[in-house]
Amino acid sequence: MTVEQMRERKRELGYSYQKIAQLSGLPIGTVQKVLGGITRSPREETVWALEAVLKPVVTSMESKKQEDRDEALVLSRAANERGKRQGEYTLEDYYALWNRRRLELIDGVFYDMEAPTASHQLVILEIGLQFSLYEKRTGNKNVIFMAPMDVQLNCDNRNMVQPDLFVVCDRGKVQRCVVYGAPDLVVEVLSASSRRKDMSIKLSKYSEAGVREYWLVDPDKKRVLVYPLEQVELPVVYSFQDQVPVEIFDGGLRIAFDQIDESIIGL
Repeated sequence: MTVEQMRERKRELGYSYQKIAQLSGLPIGTVQKVLGGITRSPREETVWALEAVLKPVVTSMESKKQEDRDEALVLSRAANERGKRQGEYTLEDYYALWNRRRLELIDGVFYDMEAPTASHQLVILEIGLQFSLYEKRTGNKNVIFMAPMDVQLNCDNRNMVQPDLFVVCDRGKVQRCVVYGAPDLVVEVLSASSRRKDMSIKLSKYSEAGVREYWLVDPDKKRVLVYPLEQVELPVVYSFQDQVPVEIFDGGLRIAFDQIDESIIGL
């Protein structure tokens, strides 16, 4: 997107600079300078973070209509069965519906979850394997989870998410069927249906909850966007030819994305 297109999209959405900064993870000053035309050549990762918030999800018209119909159907049924509106749902509603459809609950709002693609599954499996081998090699006691596993992110009754992959360093947070509190690192693999949620809503939610590090893996663009949420820094963009360091391990583990890229060729 050009800066002018971003400005137009900002007007369409009615977003303030503060809102865009919150959703993108960028400092408000950076947002103002880029969208105000003061910064003539913004960094690639800055543009990507802004596009994640402002660029419409690109899908075919028919698939988008079907996606909207499917989600509307699920949420309409939920509303009819529970007698509530979006924003009013609680964990009671979540547990009443989860065995029929995969859903996430964020601030009282239900989000439908599609079945993952083959490439999505392989990416997560390969990342998880590298994490697991590191844990065995070092003798650490961190716990690696892959979806589906419930995370009661804020330890309240209005939020329950299922990250694609996450790391928990405090084993006391792990109960039999749920993790209570924020994981230390979360990895989400982007898809057409989850892109906006993962790059805006979840980014903000994970940051607020205390997740220390957040990765967004984009198999289509073969890029990895890493947010070091403990620091006031811009996200770092890596390619699938890079060894991506795990910051919560002080770089002691680097995920070899070239190996992951080889595993998804042709899928």
